[in-house]
Amino acid sequence: MAALGLAYAVVTSVTRDDLPDGGAAHFVAVIRAIRANSPGTRVEALIPDFRGDAAALETVLAAAPDVLNHNLETTEALYQAIRRPRENYRRSLDVLAAAKKRGALTKSGLMIGLGETEADISRTFADLRQAGCDLLTVGQYLQPTAAHPPVERYYTPEEFEAFAAAARRAGFLEVVSGPLVRSSYEAGRLYEAVREKDGVPCAT
Repeated sequence: MAALGLAYAVVTSVTRDDLPDGGAAHFVAVIRAIRANSPGTRVEALIPDFRGDAAALETVLAAAPDVLNHNLETTEALYQAIRRPRENYRRSLDVLAAAKKRGALTKSGLMIGLGETEADISRTFADLRQAGCDLLTVGQYLQPTAAHPPVERYYTPEEFEAFAAAARRAGFLEVVSGPLVRSSYEAGRLYEAVREKDGVPCAT
């Protein structure tokens, strides 16, 4: 990190349900290594839901990442479309809510284009805000393989701008929304923009 001069790093992983802690200890080890070798680098932890394991989440939060990110991915009604149990939607919201209660700056992301309605998107924004989510990314879903659900709709850049405006009205501190936006897109800019706002809880 120091050699690269990185000001901001996003740490993530594939889901590690094969590990008792879901990989929480690995997140902590990486966060601590970054802090030891490049103290000026801000760190965002993009975590799985740890199957709802509160202890695993607490392990990561104890390492004090500057941002705790967990992606909701899609609207509640479409969880089955991405082959995830519908109850995982609420579990993801619980992860974000628990992190917020611990004082974390929280973030989530949505991919749209799977067949959701505008009402579905608005409801999802409201659910995230109720969970205390501070930051949001919204991007276009793209079908990665033929085995994945097809794209039902491609949104225009203007529509993404409208979703960003709606998300800000819903109370998100900062939003990045666009066809090519992904979870880590402009992550550092979002963090710095929030730091400039008074009264926002950020790690130091």
